Amino acid sequence: MGSISTEAARHFNVKSIAIIGAGPSGVAAAKYLRAENAFNRITIFEQRSTTGGTWNLTPSHPKDSFFNIPNTNPNAGLDKPIWQHSDSAWKSLNGESNEEAIFMSPLYERLETNIPRTLMRFSDFDFPVDAQLFPTHETVTKYLDDYAEDVKDMIVFGVQVTDVRLVGGEERSEKWRVKTKPVVSHGNRDAEEKEEVFDAVVVANGHYNVPYVPDIKGIGEWDRRHPGVISHSKYYRRPDEFKAKKVVVVGNSASGLDIGSQIAQVCHPPLLQSQRSESYLSPGPSPLKLELPEITEFLSDSRAVRFANGRIERDIDAILFCTGYFYSFPFLQSLDPPLTSTGERTENLYRHIFYRPCPTLVFLTLLQKIIPFPLAEAQAAAVARVWSNRLRLPDEQSMREWEEGVARERGRGKEFHVLSFPRDADYINDLHDWSLQADETEEAQSKGPKQYWLRERFPAIKKAFAERGEGRRDVRSVEELGFDFERWSKQNSGKSDDLLRWG
Repeated sequence: MGSISTEAARHFNVKSIAIIGAGPSGVAAAKYLRAENAFNRITIFEQRSTTGGTWNLTPSHPKDSFFNIPNTNPNAGLDKPIWQHSDSAWKSLNGESNEEAIFMSPLYERLETNIPRTLMRFSDFDFPVDAQLFPTHETVTKYLDDYAEDVKDMIVFGVQVTDVRLVGGEERSEKWRVKTKPVVSHGNRDAEEKEEVFDAVVVANGHYNVPYVPDIKGIGEWDRRHPGVISHSKYYRRPDEFKAKKVVVVGNSASGLDIGSQIAQVCHPPLLQSQRSESYLSPGPSPLKLELPEITEFLSDSRAVRFANGRIERDIDAILFCTGYFYSFPFLQSLDPPLTSTGERTENLYRHIFYRPCPTLVFLTLLQKIIPFPLAEAQAAAVARVWSNRLRLPDEQSMREWEEGVARERGRGKEFHVLSFPRDADYINDLHDWSLQADETEEAQSKGPKQYWLRERFPAIKKAFAERGEGRRDVRSVEELGFDFERWSKQNSGKSDDLLRWG
């Protein structure tokens, strides 16, 4: 995708920054921005009551307002809270409502990462030494909360960003008006919206909110006649819900494969896994699973579906779409040019980060099939150095040409943000090299050839981990699974020197 130009194009006068979201990307941004010692105010707005973002498990609950069948509209509006009873004694003693707001997350009860913790970690913060190699979601949630400890003073919890828009001013002196509203209980609907002006905005709200369910022939009528049968992975929590049922799982990305393998253990055999192509994460054939092509038609009379090869399966009890999510930014609807059209990708960005017409608006970790925590660090480091004027962006025309070049190479749809290996490693290396051009730059992101080696092999590592069954919970290192970089390096003398830096 080409190297990053450093031709000076503009000087930034950024002193105040709003960060939307206290998940891993938002917290990483806060750390790198604070480390610059160049900004007067950094505020993180988080609608939940905790850090961690999408890594917060939401208990089972009826579908939220984003779920429709089919669901092909990315402009679904602001996230609505789900209210549940709170056991907080503090609230009771202070006479406050005993309700607590939660926001739907795609996490499920038995989720384990598909990335080994040695590769997934932030550069300056290790997972606990006793954590299993592919951590559980509980371990990751605790890890992220601990990682955020030294920036919690910046976080305003329980506040939802409702609108972000550019306010007028002198040329090259753009500012952003950020509207927020407290997430309040049923009994206090009149909380006042607040407006603040910032010099720059970091959008770190994630992209696992608005589920995509394709408009396949007959799907609407099928759902009306058989309500509740079709769902999406966002709402999956445990396999027991599918016990003894005839189940179709649509999609074979990481979530589709993992959820499918869980359901296959309890459903009426075999699980029917619908997929367009073979996944690089696939563990291979299983007697519990039948792989089929995509669904081409829903036949509601017999609760059936037709697949692309002509096969018809009748009396389906459950269909779970693991078909991903739209990019959606309901608080940024005023932008011109817009951020999204179809929702398949985010538009008018440079390097998947900077909003080209006004680069004081940035987006973190939009990319897919990547290692998210190191990626967030690399992007945050670049943003911090650009806004503190230690690095320069190219002119707007050069940024436009970069986007057009990627579109020609990857297409203008959902593949635009997909950087499967080795593209993700090359992208991080590129950002890292750019960041190093700033004076007095630490090399926190540089991790050496071992990480690149691990990144190339992590699907095989995950497969070996899964094959241990319950014994996987005792695995703490990749070496225990037979993946020894030092031994490989000795056996392949000189090859490790050719591996790119990764991180």
